[in-house]
Amino acid sequence: MSIVIKPLDVAKRGACPQEFSFGSTFSDHMFSQDFAQGKGWHNAEISPYHALTLDPSAAVLHYSQEIFEGLKAYRNANGNINLFRPDANFKRFNRSAKRMVMPEVDEQFHFDALKSLIELDHAWVPDQAGSSLYIRPTMIATSSKLGLGASANYTHFIITGPAGAYFQGGFNPISVFIADKYRRAVVGGVGEAKTGGNYAASLYASEEVAKLGYSQVLWLDAIEGRFIEEVGAMNICFVYDNNKIVTPALSGSILPGITRDSILKLAPTLGYEVSEQRLDVNQVMADIESGKVTECFGCGTAAVISPVGKLCLMGKDYIVNNNQSGAVAKHLYDQLTGIQYGTVADPFDWVVEIPVK
Repeated sequence: MSIVIKPLDVAKRGACPQEFSFGSTFSDHMFSQDFAQGKGWHNAEISPYHALTLDPSAAVLHYSQEIFEGLKAYRNANGNINLFRPDANFKRFNRSAKRMVMPEVDEQFHFDALKSLIELDHAWVPDQAGSSLYIRPTMIATSSKLGLGASANYTHFIITGPAGAYFQGGFNPISVFIADKYRRAVVGGVGEAKTGGNYAASLYASEEVAKLGYSQVLWLDAIEGRFIEEVGAMNICFVYDNNKIVTPALSGSILPGITRDSILKLAPTLGYEVSEQRLDVNQVMADIESGKVTECFGCGTAAVISPVGKLCLMGKDYIVNNNQSGAVAKHLYDQLTGIQYGTVADPFDWVVEIPVK
């Protein structure tokens, strides 16, 4: 299947503005294709960014059959564009699709569509330090039906937009509230799929703790309310004795983050020990109090790495590293973003460079 490209006239195209914020400004074009049972994927095209038209009975609006991904493109020193581990995102997209009973997308075709889109909208990739082009592949169920069951029709689309720092405070510690009442996901559910319902389930608690001055919610397991899982927008890591990086083991209810996986692969090459474990929240808080935990940080595509300086459990605050950014988090951040922007050697072949014509 080929992709039909319907570009805006050059005179009507925009470019990256000088000021922008995450997720509020979008590039000129988008990719889309449709799926129908018995026909498969069709109508693949890149066209000007536009609104979607959905029937009020579209399945996505009633039964939340929806998945998405998040990855970034970076302007390198040569003026070309770097994609970071797009293959990992495409694989996770298909794993999410399978879990949500949605059709998978050919990974090479997915990449070709994204590459063509970025080549067309390369002027939207910012060149300011720390900035990038955020990429959001999405699939929604579009069948007109109110009967409960998997949709027969779907739309897959990709939109992009310039992104600055996810947290406005920069590389400074954030405060995290540990949910002691609400839960995000359960083993056997859809916690490991990147589907919108997981995030919708987190909003109530997130809004409540924001009123108390906390930036994020750290979720515990839904069975015992005892084991650490992930933060709302990130996976979580704890540093023991300035050297050992410990993160919750994937359980089926934790999103397998690509930044998380990158840290687990990168950190040993930098001299750090890494471990995936089942982490009892009470033990971890005790380890913070005793000084065994010397740093804590979140990791994810949007924020990359975000130090955590304070955690609150059952009304008690636990301060990590005197509420200061730590050396391990900064070292990992510098190395990982260096690979993404092409200023540090990439020993893993994670970066795919797209030449700008």
